[in-house]
Amino acid sequence: MKNYKAIIVSDLHLGTKDSKAEEFLEFLDNHPTDLLILNGDIIDGWALNRGSKWKKQHTKVLGKILKLSNKIQVIWIRGNHDEFLQEFIGSHFGGIEFREDYKIEYAEHIEYDSWERKCYYVFHGDVIDIFITKYTWLAKIGAIGYDLALWLNRQYNKYRKWRKLPYQSISQKIKGSIKTATSYINDFETTALKMAEKKGCDGVMCGHIHQPEDRIINGKRYLNSGDWVENMSAILIDFQGKIHIYNN
Repeated sequence: MKNYKAIIVSDLHLGTKDSKAEEFLEFLDNHPTDLLILNGDIIDGWALNRGSKWKKQHTKVLGKILKLSNKIQVIWIRGNHDEFLQEFIGSHFGGIEFREDYKIEYAEHIEYDSWERKCYYVFHGDVIDIFITKYTWLAKIGAIGYDLALWLNRQYNKYRKWRKLPYQSISQKIKGSIKTATSYINDFETTALKMAEKKGCDGVMCGHIHQPEDRIINGKRYLNSGDWVENMSAILIDFQGKIHIYNN
């Protein structure tokens, strides 16, 4: 079992039917790390306010994170769906530190005994989303629409399972086929990198848009940890300073 220097995850959306809590627990068991960064939307407060049901598996995830925080460093960054964390920013609960953002700095092994300093700016991503920052009510309507897409996803994949066909994401296909969605993602990526540059970092690590990614844009590295609703993905940093996208 490989150990990691750092793991960055986001968008678990605990409190929703589609949160892959069991799979996430298995992932944590199989990927030990010295630093765990929870990059926003770990708990879906919006869904819970709409009447979504909290499950035993969701409690298990929080219990696992608390247990880990006694042994390793755990950073929990506020997202828009867990915005209730705002009042805890800068404080600790057990071994968990609540933050608005974070800079992760380490050395990457280049060749022989040569190492190079790396710095990545880590934040959820909602602060650059105009629908979140300016029109929260519209974003919440959009979240309901996404819930509907996930419900359709479940029904469609029950049929595919019956036909012994592999899982296929409807909402991912919709996002990939709509031109405005593609344009939005491109704008999101470039804006995120501009924020990282202002922070003096080599790249950025985001969540928010549920789209795992590792790209070089204008010489800077953009990484997105994706989500644990559809993709079951994460950013992994090994002890050589190499970054990998985990996508189950």
